[in-house]
Amino acid sequence: MTHTGGRRPRPVTLQDVAREAGVAVSTVSRALANPGRVSARTREHVDQVARRLGYRPNLIARALPSGRSNMLALLVADITNPHHFGLVRGAEAQARAAGYTLVLGDTQGSHELEADHLDRLGSAMDGFVLASSRLPEPALQALLGRCPVVLFNREADGFPSVVTDSEDGSRQVVEHLAALGHRRIAYLAGPVDAWVDGQRWRALSRHAARIGVEIARLGPFAPTVEHGSAAADVGLAGPATALVAFNDLLAIGVLRRLEHLRVRVPEQLSVVGFDDIFGSDFCHPPLTTVTSPVEEAGRALIDLLLGTRAGHAGLVLPTPLRVRDSTGPAPRA
Repeated sequence: MTHTGGRRPRPVTLQDVAREAGVAVSTVSRALANPGRVSARTREHVDQVARRLGYRPNLIARALPSGRSNMLALLVADITNPHHFGLVRGAEAQARAAGYTLVLGDTQGSHELEADHLDRLGSAMDGFVLASSRLPEPALQALLGRCPVVLFNREADGFPSVVTDSEDGSRQVVEHLAALGHRRIAYLAGPVDAWVDGQRWRALSRHAARIGVEIARLGPFAPTVEHGSAAADVGLAGPATALVAFNDLLAIGVLRRLEHLRVRVPEQLSVVGFDDIFGSDFCHPPLTTVTSPVEEAGRALIDLLLGTRAGHAGLVLPTPLRVRDSTGPAPRA
């Protein structure tokens, strides 16, 4: 193809391939989309011409007669959160290996925007992965039978899901802090419509009660670094000697605020996060946090969506605690 001025060359079309191959457009279409309907000689000839010209099929156009686009969508609550990096990587690799293209959407933690993504993309996608979905239960249930959907870090009747083990992760947090002598803990809560926030709070409460540790719920707070300042101020106003943040972004914001206020961590106050995101190990001090195997989760979610992981409609992935320098012995009274 020749270039005209500084303009980009137009895409190669089926008509271009047909003209070069000396066959009808319908023959090219059958050879590329339904190779069993043409002779092996014609199929090989058309394929060679298409490759030489650099022809790329229009996936949307191909989907019209077949009803399939070979495209999947992954909707995340915050595209800027490093917690989702591994999830996207794992999902994209697994989708690509299965012959699918992965489309990424950012819901910005809004159930309205999430519903809008679903409405706009629904007819073009072969399935959806909803990560930390904020949809109200009735809206989520309305998706049943409408399109294939799997959930990450949320459980709902009728939907396959992959979740990280909030129960065991929270147990490890409480037991770690108790072993260091902490008897008053504060949980800096995340968004009220985040399913995993409720899971973490209930698990933290159960294990604190089991071993005789006081725990208070503070917030909610937006799960961002910027809102860590407000969370730190509220946490400092109470008697807690350890703060457990909803996620690492909030915890890193707390550490920054405490450093600004010259509160020594962990000598005066211990801080724990959830997710073990990129950067949690080189903030100051390095953050003690519950790990989240998100790349494995991404692969498993695509397998569930495509039905290649039969018998595993609800997967719970382990979440070991990674102890770093942001936790230490409770200060003496």
